[in-house]
Amino acid sequence: MEWYNSASMNSPFPQSLPALSPPRRAAVVHFLANYGGLLVCVLFLLLGLALAGDYGIGPDEWQQRYTAAANRQYILGQAAAIAPLNRHDRFYGISFELPLLLAERLPGIGDYYYYIHRLRLTLTHLCFLVGAFFCYLLAWRLFNNRLIALFALLLFLLHPRIYAHSFFNSKDPVFLSMLVLALYLAERAFRRDTAGAFILLGIAVGILTNLRIMGALLLPAVVALRGVDLLVARELSERNGILTSAVGFILAAGLTLYALSPYAWADPFNYLTGYLTLTVNHPMVFPQLFQGELISSDELPAHYGLTWFAITTPLLALLLGVIGAAALVGRGLTRPRASIVDNGRQRFCWLLLACFALPLLAAALLEANIITGWRQLYFIYVPCCLLAAGGLYWLGGALAVQRSRRAGVYGLAGLALALTALQMAQLHPLQQVYFNFLVERSAPGQPAARYEMDYWELAARSVLETALRRHPEATVAVQTERAALTWSEPPPLEDTLPPATRRRLVTGSAVHAADYDVAAVADHKSDSRFQVTRPDLAFNSRYAARAYNSDLVVALPLTAAAMGPAAVAAYAELYRQAVAGKPIIQGDYAVYLDDGLLTFVKEDCRPGDRAGRFGVKVYWSRPGQPPGQPPYVRQRNYYYDTLAVQLGHRCLALLRLPDTPIDYLVAGQYASPGKHPLWAGLHSFARPGLPDAIVALQEKEPLLTGGGFALYRQDNWLIYYRETCTAAALEPTVFLHTVPAAEADLPAERREYGFENRNFYWPRNGVYFDGQCLAGVSWPDYPVAELSTGQAGIWAARAYPLAAVDNLTAAAAATADAVPAARGKFDLYLRDNQLIYRRENCAAADTAARFFLHIVPVNAQDLPAERRPHGFDSRDFDFARYGGRRDGICLAVVPLPAYPIAAIRAGQHTPAQGELWSLETAK
Repeated sequence: MEWYNSASMNSPFPQSLPALSPPRRAAVVHFLANYGGLLVCVLFLLLGLALAGDYGIGPDEWQQRYTAAANRQYILGQAAAIAPLNRHDRFYGISFELPLLLAERLPGIGDYYYYIHRLRLTLTHLCFLVGAFFCYLLAWRLFNNRLIALFALLLFLLHPRIYAHSFFNSKDPVFLSMLVLALYLAERAFRRDTAGAFILLGIAVGILTNLRIMGALLLPAVVALRGVDLLVARELSERNGILTSAVGFILAAGLTLYALSPYAWADPFNYLTGYLTLTVNHPMVFPQLFQGELISSDELPAHYGLTWFAITTPLLALLLGVIGAAALVGRGLTRPRASIVDNGRQRFCWLLLACFALPLLAAALLEANIITGWRQLYFIYVPCCLLAAGGLYWLGGALAVQRSRRAGVYGLAGLALALTALQMAQLHPLQQVYFNFLVERSAPGQPAARYEMDYWELAARSVLETALRRHPEATVAVQTERAALTWSEPPPLEDTLPPATRRRLVTGSAVHAADYDVAAVADHKSDSRFQVTRPDLAFNSRYAARAYNSDLVVALPLTAAAMGPAAVAAYAELYRQAVAGKPIIQGDYAVYLDDGLLTFVKEDCRPGDRAGRFGVKVYWSRPGQPPGQPPYVRQRNYYYDTLAVQLGHRCLALLRLPDTPIDYLVAGQYASPGKHPLWAGLHSFARPGLPDAIVALQEKEPLLTGGGFALYRQDNWLIYYRETCTAAALEPTVFLHTVPAAEADLPAERREYGFENRNFYWPRNGVYFDGQCLAGVSWPDYPVAELSTGQAGIWAARAYPLAAVDNLTAAAAATADAVPAARGKFDLYLRDNQLIYRRENCAAADTAARFFLHIVPVNAQDLPAERRPHGFDSRDFDFARYGGRRDGICLAVVPLPAYPIAAIRAGQHTPAQGELWSLETAK
């Protein structure tokens, strides 16, 4: 089919743009007209090469490299290489990550922490620039105007957030760039209408889908348009050509996706379903700060993606995009056939509108788990740019009669682009925290108080550079608790600095007497919004006057000698306010609480008293929490190394608590990360002394006991409690193995072991206070047949919670006034194909010996083959498997087989004493 049957009829936009320049500049205009897009891309490439070293390492980079390496080993024949990957990482495509990994083997590349990282940044940005160039070519094809195409190119390049991500994010901008190429090839395929063009498009769609499953949306879109072409085709040869191209497109896309997805080679169907499930319901759920509220990422409002797009995209793109979409819809209503049936530009623009709207609609309807802003939806900016170019094209055509007004529109568009470029320069290298002027920024802390900011903490690198510039010759010690500076995998941000610079820097969470301290003004990763309160704290001066500030700050040495008089006076006043009240916790430090400000005070403070980490954990009940759930919920661990400042002989540390109503808090000081506390105390806001939860637990029968611990099952929690603890006794890891009632409930990687490993480290799941210890572990969502727990070499215990929790209460009531089938040391009752053991005034010794249970069937053929020679079925058991205590009564509930039973013989025995007692009864 002819692509341009009639330019004015097929295009949704007027075609009346005049020449760009007067004749005397023809040569210059000719050069710019033909090579302007390429020239802009080359200039941006040179700029990118200069700026790449300013960006840090994203938190996903190391995992991306690891995933690519595992797939490479799998391709080379090491079938087990993929097994260690997290289940969701196995689905991520390698069509870009594997070439990045192979590029690291280039001659002269070494020292991953700087040179390889710099190479990855450069190649990722180069991929983005390739996408930008194809955006230019596609806009030129659509509007047949190089000035409009150049505008689309600049609009594409000057999105502050996407530009920053085009360096350190090797997933989302790469998918965006590949989408541009796929759309360009789609336009080319429909224009040329050849099988080869559609096969090439299929390869591109296969690569696109490998990068993100959302790329598969192009597959039905192209097939549907081919179907429309088939319906309107008149000649048989034309129909055969359409069918051939459609089949070639589908096969090329499918085979390319399969070839680039090693995890799909064994089971393609499971790969596709798993990949789609991962996209909609990502297993990692995080609180997202959105419009001033922390919302779980799997419970986001339907407008989440659209709102993020609207407040972080330059207003020029938003305004012109709306105009372009409106012009397209208006043209479609007046000429509906040209919108869908005619193979022309208008139909392709409808495809662009669908590429923008359908992903947003799908994310809203499927309640997709979207994390960290809208970066997973960055690709919708591609159709936005092209529609915005169409909007400018429409305005230019509509004002063709009035050249001054048309020139004014183009001038305003150019000015808006220049202002965006200026903002990007001011934000560099933190363009990823850009917000447009739709976001309120007049109030203090806006927009950081309402939206996620530098969630990957890349600004920490700028903080390090600032500290190093202030001391160009000296070694600088930087103390921090920020994850971006303390990661072990991926490498910390400090390792992206040049080697010579890096050697002058000492960082970590255990640095004492540091020159600088990197802290967070607010941490929105949790429902607990702790805030460091330090009068001597100052923002990084590079961003001091802007509303785009990162969370990260630089502070001077935390001693009175290094602080100014105003800071010392402010600290003295805060100290006087604190000690006017009574401490809520008394440890090595006295802890005061006044109007949400938590103050640690040490009067006679020595250097060793400032060592280690100060820890605060807060617990509170969620609003509307269902009855029966634990009345306390652990929400946040917050440790801040050497939070105290020293004023003469006195140490002082201040931390502002979140404004959420708190049930209780635990505060203390820790020797090192994750270790037991040097001291700790608990303060209950509900009532003095122990929290109500502990009192309630002590009134219940524990699920099991061991090592001095009592374990309680309470709804969806397994709670460990010990009234008398030593901090050192909590250092060994607590092992917890759960065996489900059905093996299919186990994760696939654990089925060969027969249990799920839920081991935990006490400082992570529990608290230690006033000589007591308490920990909570989430209960599995499947029925648990058996669990074992303890600390290796110290204690171990086992329980069978199905019987102990679900059956014993009903069994006690059913047998209270019933007549037993047999009487003995334990009375036996038959009920609902269950055998119930009951003993009054039962002691632990009565249940210590193993129970034997022999079942004689009516028909010996009902027995398992291995039991037929014996004539009965042996179902011996330990009492803990089916039994427990209720009000001094021992009860066990044993399910009986489904076949007809002639007789039952039950009792207890030990290897040393043999049979202790036995009963026999007929059923």
